[in-house]
Amino acid sequence: MKTPTRALALAVLIAMTTAGCESGPAQSNAAAPAAKTASDMAPQLVKTGFSTKGGNINVLMSADFQTLDPGNSNYVQTANVGQLYYRTLTMAKETSGQPPTVVPDLATDTGKVSEDGLSWTFTLKDGVNFEDGTPITSQDIKYGVERTFAQDVYTQAPQELNAALDSQGYKGPYKDPSSVLNAVETPDAKTVVFRLRKPFAEFPALASRSNTAPVPKAKDSKLDYTNHPVSSGPYMVESYNRGKSLKLVRNPHWEAATDSNRTALPDTFTFSLSTSQATISQQLLANSDPNALTLDSNGALQTSDSAKLADAQVKDRVASGLLGCNDVLSINTQKLPDPAVREAIALALDRQAILVQYGGRRFGEISQTPLNSNMRGYVEQPLSLDPTGKPQLEKAKKLLEGKEFPKTLTYGYANNRDSYKNMGTVIQQNLKALGIDVQLVPIPAPNYYSIMASEQLPDLGRSGWCGGADPASVRTSADPLLGPNNEGTSYGFSNTSRYFDPEISKAMYALRNTEGASEKLGTEWARQFNSALKTYPIVPIIRSHTNSVVGSNIRNAQVGYFFGGIDLSIVGVEH
Repeated sequence: MKTPTRALALAVLIAMTTAGCESGPAQSNAAAPAAKTASDMAPQLVKTGFSTKGGNINVLMSADFQTLDPGNSNYVQTANVGQLYYRTLTMAKETSGQPPTVVPDLATDTGKVSEDGLSWTFTLKDGVNFEDGTPITSQDIKYGVERTFAQDVYTQAPQELNAALDSQGYKGPYKDPSSVLNAVETPDAKTVVFRLRKPFAEFPALASRSNTAPVPKAKDSKLDYTNHPVSSGPYMVESYNRGKSLKLVRNPHWEAATDSNRTALPDTFTFSLSTSQATISQQLLANSDPNALTLDSNGALQTSDSAKLADAQVKDRVASGLLGCNDVLSINTQKLPDPAVREAIALALDRQAILVQYGGRRFGEISQTPLNSNMRGYVEQPLSLDPTGKPQLEKAKKLLEGKEFPKTLTYGYANNRDSYKNMGTVIQQNLKALGIDVQLVPIPAPNYYSIMASEQLPDLGRSGWCGGADPASVRTSADPLLGPNNEGTSYGFSNTSRYFDPEISKAMYALRNTEGASEKLGTEWARQFNSALKTYPIVPIIRSHTNSVVGSNIRNAQVGYFFGGIDLSIVGVEH
C-alpha cells in the first residue's frame, strides 16, 4: 500500500529525520551513519494496558487525507484512520515490529475455501450496522467491491483483490448499470462468495483491503463520498472541512460485542489538517497539548529533533518500531527506457547521504530491495548497488558511454517535508556528475500520488510501499510495485515507474493464475520481481524505522508495522 505524502502503501512512504545533522542537503562524501543495535530496533510502546473510555484525542497533521473513501484509497494514512469508521470482512491486526495478523472483522472467520480453491465464502456477524442503524448485508459488501472496478472514477482504488477475482472484464457499476460482477455472489443477506481465477491461499488477507468495506448503494455519491463515508465502525464523521479539520464521534449503532479488534476508548477524535510539520514537532516535543499525536510520517520530526528524543521529558513518550515500509526512487521508464541508463542513475546515488536526510540509522537502514526476509518465499537479490549505500560514479559513467539519454530530468516531491526536497538536492548533486541536470518540482502533498498516476508524472520521484494486503507475502508487494494491470497488457496502477516488460510482466501475469503453496509461489514471484528490479525501474533506498512522539495523556501508543504511524484502533487518552 502506498504511503500518502509523508506516505502508499501502502501505500505508502516514510520520510525520516536527521540524527544530529543539519537540515541542509548532505554532501556526497557524507560519513556512513553509526550502526544500530538490536535494542535500538526493538519496538517501543507508550503506556500500555490502559482501558478507560472517554476523552478526546487531537490528531495533528500537515495535510489533508488523499481521500476518506475506502473504495478510492491505497494509502496507509487513510487505512489507519479508516479503522475508526469502516470495517472490512477481515482485518490486518497490527503488532508493533511484526507483520500484521489477519483476523475476522465483519465476518465470523477468515473465510472458508472450497475444495478446488476457487471460491471463498464469508459469513457476516450478527448485529453489524451502519451509522443509521441499518443492518449491513452481503449486498453492501458486494457493492463496495463493485465500485473499486470503476478505475475511470476511482483512480487509486486498491486492485489486489480485484486482480484475483474471475471478473470477466467487469468495469464497475456506473458505465453500464446492467453489467454484473458474477465473481461476487450474495446467496443471502449474510453470505458473500468470491469466485477466483485461480486458487489463492492468501485470499483472507485480500479480504482485509478496503474493497470489502460495505457501502450502501443509495448513499454512493461517487467522488463526493469522501466527504461523508457511511460508517460501519465505532466512529462516524460529524464534520469534515476539507484541508482544515475532521471530527469523528461515536457511532451509536456500533456494537462492541461484534468487534474485538478496536478498543474505541476515546469519545472523539479531532483532526487538524493544516498544521506545519515543524509546528507539530515542536508541540509534541514540548508536550504543549498532552492529548495530541500525529499521523505524519515519522511523527513529523524535523532534521534537528533527533537528539531531543532522549530528553528525560520526551523519551517515555516516544513510540517506535521497524516497519514493513520501504522508500524507493521511482524512475519513469517511459522517459528512461534504457535499463543501462537507469542503472547508471542508481549507481550514481549516494544513498548514505539520503539516509542522513531521512534521519540516519535511528530511522532506518539502507535497503537493497523493497522485499524482506519476513516474507514467505523471499529470495535475496544481489544488485550492483553498494550495500552500504556508497555511490559508484565511475561505474555509472562507464554504463553511459555511447548512450543517448536526457540531459535534463525532473524530480517531483511532496512539498510538506524538507527531507523530501533535500533528497532531491542530493540526487541533483549526484546526477550532475553524469551530465544530467535535475530540476526539483514541488507537488502539493494531498495531490502527490494523483500526480504520480497522471500524465504529469515526473521523471524521478520518491515513492514507497508498506507491504500490501499481506506484508508477509512476496506477491502482495511484488505485484503492485512492478506488476501489470488486471488485463496483463500494460503497467499496473500502483506501478509508478510504469514498468512493463513483454516477458517479465507476462510471467507475473501468469503467476496470478498459477496454483501452488504460498511459499512456493512467493519464491516464483520473488524471482520475477528480482529480474525486473535488476533493470532499475525503481532504486531501493531505505527500510524504515519510525519514531513518533505523543502527548503525555496518550495511552496504548504503538507504531504499526504496516501503517508506519500510531495505530488509532487501540489508543486511549487519560482525561
